[in-house]
Amino acid sequence: MRTWFLKSGVVTVAVVFSLHAAAQEAAPKAAKETRPLTLYQKLERANATGGPAPRRDFGGFWTGPLTPKLGPAPEMTPAGQAQFKQNKPDIFSASSNDPWATCDPLGVPRTMTTETRGVAFAQMQDHLVILTQYQKIWRAVWMDGRELPKNIGAKGGPQPNWYGYSVGHWDGDYTLVVNTAGVDDSTWLDRRGYPHSADMRVEERFTRVNHDVLEVTVTVDDPKYYTKPFALATSRFRWIPDQDDEEQLCVPSEAIEYRKMVVVPAGQDQAVGKK
Repeated sequence: MRTWFLKSGVVTVAVVFSLHAAAQEAAPKAAKETRPLTLYQKLERANATGGPAPRRDFGGFWTGPLTPKLGPAPEMTPAGQAQFKQNKPDIFSASSNDPWATCDPLGVPRTMTTETRGVAFAQMQDHLVILTQYQKIWRAVWMDGRELPKNIGAKGGPQPNWYGYSVGHWDGDYTLVVNTAGVDDSTWLDRRGYPHSADMRVEERFTRVNHDVLEVTVTVDDPKYYTKPFALATSRFRWIPDQDDEEQLCVPSEAIEYRKMVVVPAGQDQAVGKK
């Protein structure tokens, strides 16, 4: 799977190629070692723990892998299968309708399954804020005991939005559980193109293993599109020693220009028989 991002300021396109497993095995080992390591890879190799985790505290910046480990293909209902057929992944294809290709909001849970290179947590009086480095997104997670709204999209109720409505609670001293509902159904679950309905519920479990390691599991429950709840993705984040972050933005005008200059002329659709 190939992923990319655009960064504001100048028209900068960084394309990262994740090769197929067979191709990786065939590639010379020496060539692999010459590739620059990301901050996350460097910290993973150092494997520092930083000591024990503080109680009920995730505050600060964390770096993660470019893409998390995605779970196996979920079993879909007929309605889910019909919608899945409408989605065309691969942003390198001119025929793709991936919202990412035009810099549309990623939504929940895709904020944790695409470009997961940075996340931060900030504690407010009655809620936490989760800040995602890619696209400079912030999400309010209410910790005051309130429940998720039950009449989303109904008359008199709140409307779905790009990142839904989130509430959270602590499961012990080191695991934060975040539940989200009301996510706009035009977003995708991940880069594979799995859809979701307006009835979807998402659970994210953030566990601070020690001071320097944060593990995340994302579970989706959407009876309209899937036959049972399923683990969508797992990921592992590392504490950033200097607590510095970088701007990573997908800029619509640059994305459109990129598709005109690179994607369409490349003729990928013709090469793979899509046209």
